[in-house]
Amino acid sequence: MLLGSMIKSAYALWSGPVEMKHKYISIEKAQEKQLSRLLQKAENTAFGEHYNFSKILKSENIIQSFREAVPVHDYSSIYKKWWYRSLNGESFVSWPGKVKYFALSSGTSEASSKYIPVTDNMLRSIKRASIRQLVRMVQYDFPLGFYEKGMLMIGGSTHLQYNGTYYEGDLSGITAASIPFWFQHFYKPGKKISRTSDWNTKLEEIIKKAPEWDIGVVVGVPAWVQILLEKIIETYNLKTIHDLWPNFKVIVHSGVAIQPYMKSFEKLFGKEIIFNESYLASEGYIAMQSRKGIRGMDLIVDNGIFFEFVPFNEQNFDEEGDLRKNPQALSLCEAEENKEYALLLSTNAGAWRYLIGDTVKIVNKKHAEILITGRTKHYLSVCGEHLSQENMNRAIELLQNDLGIEINEFTVYAFPYKGRFAHQWYIGTNQKLDNDEAARIIDFHLKNLNDDYRVERLEAVSHVFAEVISPKVFLHYMEMKEKVGNANKFPRVLKNGRIDEWVTFVKNQS
Repeated sequence: MLLGSMIKSAYALWSGPVEMKHKYISIEKAQEKQLSRLLQKAENTAFGEHYNFSKILKSENIIQSFREAVPVHDYSSIYKKWWYRSLNGESFVSWPGKVKYFALSSGTSEASSKYIPVTDNMLRSIKRASIRQLVRMVQYDFPLGFYEKGMLMIGGSTHLQYNGTYYEGDLSGITAASIPFWFQHFYKPGKKISRTSDWNTKLEEIIKKAPEWDIGVVVGVPAWVQILLEKIIETYNLKTIHDLWPNFKVIVHSGVAIQPYMKSFEKLFGKEIIFNESYLASEGYIAMQSRKGIRGMDLIVDNGIFFEFVPFNEQNFDEEGDLRKNPQALSLCEAEENKEYALLLSTNAGAWRYLIGDTVKIVNKKHAEILITGRTKHYLSVCGEHLSQENMNRAIELLQNDLGIEINEFTVYAFPYKGRFAHQWYIGTNQKLDNDEAARIIDFHLKNLNDDYRVERLEAVSHVFAEVISPKVFLHYMEMKEKVGNANKFPRVLKNGRIDEWVTFVKNQS
């Protein structure tokens, strides 16, 4: 207990200054300070000279001048003009020095991997944010022994590929070297298993070692956490995971909304579990859930990222979710609560006004708290129905509640149908569920959740279909795409060529 007492005391000591800092420093001023620091740091880079950062820094309104001088970038535009130069070994391109690491990120929408620069400054920011999140655990008043338990991190391989001038791999592999020395004792599954690149092999190794560990916290994407816990329970013939890990208390999740998975999680636990959300992307540590009992996550406004918000509407995005020219962008103080925005980042890794691809809502401006609502390319609107992932997640959650069933995965797409349009849902569950009933209940709830959808169901969307399939089909598809484990997520909305690929795959699986 001595170690636990020391760790908890340290957390409490660190949390004081952290909380005081956030309480008394203006969020707006913190963001202005971050932008000024970023511009000063990158002033003499090729990017900074091209967009005259020196002039921006001398202006009376730095945010406005920055917005007027620097265009908004998506991955394609910033890579083709700037980041490819860093990838080829050039220094001082969009951030000082030479970029040693690139995180491979494809998300759910791109066929090929994105190469996201990871700098030493960014790694230090991620380390600070990670410690800050650990610090927040003192608010739950866990017993001293909890702080000595293991933390199982279900991430990608820590093995990095060297390509002559840089290392590439999962962000979790790049950040592994930044884990504080004092944390190594608690870190599971350990360095050897973490280096394993094959997901199924890693899963089997974790399952073998599971009885040797006393886990208090599990970190990972909900779908993969669920799969791992189910396999451990099955392998050792347990009733719940707490039969093996009695001190397991916290799941730190990220990547997708947790709500659709809650029904499936409930049967896995014998004790109450605290779900804590974090927002760590390949581009940086963006936000974390820090207030007890509050769903929203605090934007980390003082740690190397300047945030902007593009209203997610037809004026700024086309029907495919691509940016239009000269989109409107707002600072945090200008944005409004409960409106949907696409997130822009300017970071200490050399991203500038970069469209990360996620959509968010600000739910509390005072605390800079946000919710992730989806992806710019993963919404459904072929005729103005404007269905967000938030709408879809909630409809699936209500379907589960109505019928008392567990749904493991789902996806949807739109297609022309008899002169109008239809929506086709695929529902992954092992329980009995009628296709027509599933479609009817989803449709009913979406009409209540979204006014645009209700209108278009009368005008343009003539039918809603559902097909209930085994959850294994989703997993096998991800295996076929070589996107198993780590932060890979099944796309909630299918578009273009992926629709035919998925439909054919499902038929073949049947």
